[in-house]
Amino acid sequence: MLPVLVLGVLLAWLSLRLVADAKQRRAARAGWLDRVTLQDRRSALAATGFARASGRRAGLALDLQAVPDTLTIRKLPTLWLLVTLPEPLPLRQRINLMMRPTGGESFSTFAGLPHQTILAMGFPEGAVLRSEQPLTEAEATLLARHLALFDDPRVKELVLSPQGLRITWLAEEADRGRYLLFREAEMGRKALDPSALDPLVAALAALRQDIMKVAA
Repeated sequence: MLPVLVLGVLLAWLSLRLVADAKQRRAARAGWLDRVTLQDRRSALAATGFARASGRRAGLALDLQAVPDTLTIRKLPTLWLLVTLPEPLPLRQRINLMMRPTGGESFSTFAGLPHQTILAMGFPEGAVLRSEQPLTEAEATLLARHLALFDDPRVKELVLSPQGLRITWLAEEADRGRYLLFREAEMGRKALDPSALDPLVAALAALRQDIMKVAA
């Protein structure tokens, strides 16, 4: 009788622990962007439970989105931060410059773009560029002026389009040991540090200014 009672207590404790963990996980994901200050802030939750927020920061209209990727093959699950400047720009096509694409980047339309450019010297090793049409010399020169963005090894992708700009940045990877042993892909427990966002916003501001200057 005693072993059955002990087992019942353990199962009850485990059930309560799982409920508490799930509640903490939901709260952490929903509040992942809470430390980021945005003027005229608008917040929402994605289907993944992760936060999405839009507003103004450093004079720019921004959309911030956390995107977990747990389907990555042969790599650790990752949490991506998509920093988007959703503003019409005088660009003629969509251009995506991505580091080490695998074809499984669910957060991007990179794989669907029809034209791939052979990159010249000076572009980061592992970078692949795709676009809707072949690049003009002016477009290639514009990109070359902003390659310092990829000095940060966590920058995954830069998108330029008539609808705006986007940087995709690696915010977090699952713990290797826990993932390999238990297939646990827990991410987003710690809120995003706003200081990590600042250089990405500065890079978008500089690129936008360059685009507008060229178009003037």
